[in-house]
Amino acid sequence: MAATFDVNAVRQHFPALSQKTVYFENAGGSQILKEVVDTISDYLLGNNVQLGASYAKSKESTKLFDDGCKAVAKYVNASQDEVVIGPSTTQLFRNLSLALYDYITPDSEIIVSKLDHEANIACWVQLAKYRGCTLKWWGSDNKTNPQLDCNDLRNLMTEKTRLVTCTHVSNVLGTINDIKAIAKTVHEVQGALLCVDAVAFAPHRAVDVKDLEVDLASLGRTYSFSWYKLFGPHMASMYASKAAQKHLSTLGHFFKPTNTLEYLLGLAAANYELTASIPAVVHYLESVPWDDISKHEEKLQAILLDYLKSKPEVFKIWGEPRADRAKRVPVISFTVKGRSSKEVVDQIEVNSDYGCRWGAMYSNRLVEDIMGLDPIDGVCRVSLVHYNTEEEVRGYVKVLDEVVSS
Repeated sequence: MAATFDVNAVRQHFPALSQKTVYFENAGGSQILKEVVDTISDYLLGNNVQLGASYAKSKESTKLFDDGCKAVAKYVNASQDEVVIGPSTTQLFRNLSLALYDYITPDSEIIVSKLDHEANIACWVQLAKYRGCTLKWWGSDNKTNPQLDCNDLRNLMTEKTRLVTCTHVSNVLGTINDIKAIAKTVHEVQGALLCVDAVAFAPHRAVDVKDLEVDLASLGRTYSFSWYKLFGPHMASMYASKAAQKHLSTLGHFFKPTNTLEYLLGLAAANYELTASIPAVVHYLESVPWDDISKHEEKLQAILLDYLKSKPEVFKIWGEPRADRAKRVPVISFTVKGRSSKEVVDQIEVNSDYGCRWGAMYSNRLVEDIMGLDPIDGVCRVSLVHYNTEEEVRGYVKVLDEVVSS
């Protein structure tokens, strides 16, 4: 692929983009690379056997699976024993909460961000209930552009804090939270762990868990995202530092070792053919510079945000209003004054081939408790990625303008 970002060349890797649907709901799941589909098909047709046996085909299949696990670790800049693969981030968070049952004692405290997808909330609420410990909510006083503030977090923390959970990027707002600063704040309390949901961040920026550890490799950290939102198969992965792993109880068989995150949390949930396709995703991502991607996406979101800001009497933007790529990713939510979000999206779909979404997107606590909106109707959300084009966004603006003008 050429050094200069070429969106037309990028789109050739995604067969679904040749259909009439215009995909503006990528935060719910991106389109999949053709190379990934081919790899999955090849595995099922030629390597669909049980792993770990001594015969040649099983050895070959085991290597393909292991190569997939290594690719996950390499991509996030971790060692293989620091990552685990599962069917979804929701499931991995649930597994993590079970494994932390003994570490979260009745006299400890858990701090949970209200800006998160429910996947990184429900399991911790339930764990606090099971253990009878204190649950504290970390929110924001800014209802229009909520952000996670370290001073607010510091005011919630005590020497009893055992766990803090938060999102790198809200799947509703698109605003980027400063995870490095949050990590430093969390680790002001000895033994406190940080659990980060990076699902909405990973499709837009490179993931480097060592960089996020800000040279504090001895401290407890987990970081998770979904590969099906990163142009790959429907699966997820979680990184956990060695410092975090020492607090986990094993969920696996009693005769298995406990020296890797896979043995601790995996529960044999890593699908063989999907895991074998991860090297194809990583190879593609290595061919498209992330800096070029973020610059392209900045242009895309600027088109829509500029239009929304040009009509303040009609639209309300939720989240960072500027298109600055240092502050946000192209996950853009808005409401239309005097109109329900469902009505607006329904009319867009009736009058065009654009696929977008309305509602709370599983972030009901954010939408209702902080933003003050009806969690059923919620917002209109447009979520773009690097294979979307400026022409598509301008077309969407035209359709949206016709809908709100009618």
